[in-house]
Amino acid sequence: MKIPLFKIYTDSKDIKAVSDVIKSGMNWAIGPKIEEFEKAVAKYVGIKYAVAFNSGTSALHALMMAYGFGPNDEIIVPSFTFIATANAPLFVGAKPVFAEVESTTFGLDPKDVEKKITEKTKAIMVVHYGGCACRIQEIKKIAEKHSLILIEDAAESLGAEVDSKKVGTFGDSAMFSFCAPKVITMGEGGVIVTDNKDVYEKLKLARSHGRLETENYFSSLAYMDYISLGYNFRMSNITAALGLSQLKKIEKIIQMRIKNVNYLTPKLSDISEISVPQEPRNYRHIFQMYTLKVNNKKIRDALKEYLNKKGISAKIYFPPIHLTDFYKKSFGFKNGNLPATENLSDRVLTLPMYPGLTKKEADFIAKEIKGFFKKK
Repeated sequence: MKIPLFKIYTDSKDIKAVSDVIKSGMNWAIGPKIEEFEKAVAKYVGIKYAVAFNSGTSALHALMMAYGFGPNDEIIVPSFTFIATANAPLFVGAKPVFAEVESTTFGLDPKDVEKKITEKTKAIMVVHYGGCACRIQEIKKIAEKHSLILIEDAAESLGAEVDSKKVGTFGDSAMFSFCAPKVITMGEGGVIVTDNKDVYEKLKLARSHGRLETENYFSSLAYMDYISLGYNFRMSNITAALGLSQLKKIEKIIQMRIKNVNYLTPKLSDISEISVPQEPRNYRHIFQMYTLKVNNKKIRDALKEYLNKKGISAKIYFPPIHLTDFYKKSFGFKNGNLPATENLSDRVLTLPMYPGLTKKEADFIAKEIKGFFKKK
């Protein structure tokens, strides 16, 4: 049995949405589906503005530009995340400052965040890991106390909530990603949501060469001036059409994930050597990833290898950013700099989880994990 880490949920409506744009014979790049998608995302999250990009990384880069971050500015980030989170400040010459994460939500530890604040700190960028919000309410208070910008890297958590309030509505701005493994996907794509009109306008300039676009650039004969530095970070109309179709079924997809988690978790809960994912009180976890904590690194690594050989995809999300070759060489990081982060990273193992996961597949995963520990 071969069980991948993820499978994309799709249907005939997705195919039709893309086909309709292609068959139009125009508006493949800039087109009406982009604005429709942006409005739909903003409405779903509960925010005034949304700006679509060709990736979550591009979106974060543009956001750094929109806030005017630069040399001598510090932005507090976790090391336990995808590398784009930490790289984004570097794109504009700012410095990422790593704070520890805690082991319940796998997000930034509020106590360590406060310790890392200096006179150079301009922002805190939290990460909502794997479909679960971090301790965002506590960190929001810290940001307000120190008059810092609060950015939510919610790449993995569109639809997650705390006290019935969606992630993306706690900070000054938030990013969502739509690359392949996400809850809804267009293959690649990202979006920034914000209530700040000034940031919104700057994001639109940053994604399209700094061009002040009043019309569709490719079909208009009008001259449009370039008023700032910008990049080609645009999402295509084809991609937006797919995103719009996917977004219309996001709640169905989330419920399918939750149903599968509720089936698998009881089968693993009695294994003393692991901890299954937990949903904190008053949180809505959407389970973009299903990540176990194993008692120690040696057992985790052995379990990963065992499952992979059995045809079950299991992967480590995430190795610490500060221990990558680039960050060690560039900033002198080494083992022991972030002990809590390193300890968590040494113990996590992400298992397959997707809407179409069958009971047979879940049973096989549970059977093989139990079989591994019986042999120990």
